Amino acid sequence: MSFGDLLQQYFERSVALQWYWTVYVLVIGGVLGFSTFRQRPELITTILVTLLYLGFAYKNAGAIESTAEEREAIRAVLKDVPATPDVTRVREKLDPTIPPYDIAGAKYFHLFCDLLTIAFLWAKEWRRRNPEAMPVSTAN
Repeated sequence: MSFGDLLQQYFERSVALQWYWTVYVLVIGGVLGFSTFRQRPELITTILVTLLYLGFAYKNAGAIESTAEEREAIRAVLKDVPATPDVTRVREKLDPTIPPYDIAGAKYFHLFCDLLTIAFLWAKEWRRRNPEAMPVSTAN
């Protein structure tokens, strides 16, 4: 594979990674919106949404991790390509802009957001079941 082909593969993996995060954020927004606009307490619905979200989050986190590992492998190979004048010129410009991806940090962030999403989902269910727990507005 040429340096150009490897570079293209690197950026394709970067775009795929960005899409996984975009879909993740959209799904969280959908789950939170669904939970916010429901009026009646329904335990079965909350359990089902929680289980479906957990399944999605697990697969999405795995896809993000796998894609990030692929991207890092390509990045390592890019550094091993023999230096030619063109490769050296490109490396001088690109190396500062492509830092290593923090896979562990991404996993922890994903898990933290998953826990917050599930906590919000269940807090909304609890508030639907306990309307007296809702704060009373004193504004006139």
